[in-house]
Amino acid sequence: MPILVNARILTMDPDLTEIERGWVQVEGDRIVALGTGDPPPGATQDMGGDLIMPGMVNPHCHMPMTLFRGLGEDVDDRLFRYILPLERALVTAEVVEIGARLAAVELIRGGVTTVADMYYFEDRIGAVLDQSGLRGVVGQTLANFDAPDHATMDEGFARLDALADTYRDHPRITASAAPHAPYSTGLEAMTRVAEWSATHGLPVQMHLAETEPELKWAQDTQGCTTVEVAHRAGLLTPALVAAHMMYPTDADMDLMAQGGAHVAYNPRSNGKAGRGIAPITALRGRGVKVGIATDGPMSGNTLDLFSQLAPATMFQKIAGRSRGILPCVEVIRMATIEGAATLGLSHRVGSLEPGKQADLIRISLDDPRLHPIYDIYSMLTYATIPSDVRASMVAGKWLMQDRQLATLDSAKAVTDALQIAHRFKARIVEIDRTAESQRPNP
Repeated sequence: MPILVNARILTMDPDLTEIERGWVQVEGDRIVALGTGDPPPGATQDMGGDLIMPGMVNPHCHMPMTLFRGLGEDVDDRLFRYILPLERALVTAEVVEIGARLAAVELIRGGVTTVADMYYFEDRIGAVLDQSGLRGVVGQTLANFDAPDHATMDEGFARLDALADTYRDHPRITASAAPHAPYSTGLEAMTRVAEWSATHGLPVQMHLAETEPELKWAQDTQGCTTVEVAHRAGLLTPALVAAHMMYPTDADMDLMAQGGAHVAYNPRSNGKAGRGIAPITALRGRGVKVGIATDGPMSGNTLDLFSQLAPATMFQKIAGRSRGILPCVEVIRMATIEGAATLGLSHRVGSLEPGKQADLIRISLDDPRLHPIYDIYSMLTYATIPSDVRASMVAGKWLMQDRQLATLDSAKAVTDALQIAHRFKARIVEIDRTAESQRPNP
């Protein structure tokens, strides 16, 4: 690997070291050195003054749901009218793989190098990540409703065990349990998940304190908050990535901090659903690690993490009525090293430091939209878009250079996805026709 030279470098190390003109030396899958001045002897690759920074981390996603993007957008009951029936009828292992491949293309092109996914047939998503070269945490969803890949909780755990076996020694992919939510699994299954996680030393992903009906379920059935249910199950540990956390009480946030659990913040998805503003400032103030995520492309429509950054801080500023809340440097920290910490990977990725994995992106600074640059963190938060990402590297391997993918066929990914969309459209017509026929005559 040639030494990357003539680069502006944003390390995101503990000292937030910035290098105006420097070099990065990669050997194998790791960064071995970086600095200013003359690089070590050897072949070089000129970065042309572009920005080199850590690849971004997306700690909550449903990759195959690219296939549901924009579907039933303005229908109030779209989850029950369209999404769940389509999943039960048409989501197969093949469909999951096609949707995940389209997502992988979007992630690479947008500068994401690590993604945490939770969905069905997660072994196929792991296969896509393996082929694409991305780093990922693959979470087998567990649910007590009619899921596409398991009819009982025992079947779901069997899939989970198989997933853990498949990726036990993989250098980039980690298996994970993904109980859908407290109301859709229950205390018994959540306790079983906590025991499984502790036994295997593997992470857990779960929607938590996301919706008001979830809070009502916890109060009506358990006599407590939904976070307290997770606590009783033994899930509030550093292994947990809790997605959304829209409605925690102060006591809930204290429990999260005491247990060392982490949060995935989905600002655009939350805002689009009209759910309000997650108390991210209060959670981080208690020491809870928070990463910025996209959610699934059905909920947030895009896997572009850059488009999450401005809303992430704007919503906190609105809630706190202050421009100074959640500064841009903290936003970029959450998109890189803190996001890596939520997944238990900050010792390997999230910053550019000798000994860490060579997961990095190259961002062009050519566009006038980005200048002048008084604050690089502000530029990244408010002005950068995916097309500014010129190249992406994971574990020392370029996945994209000069906007050309090296591991996936973008055109084929789109063509395959459109074929699945045709099937979805046909089923939607059937659903609408049935609903119309059952409507009472005036």
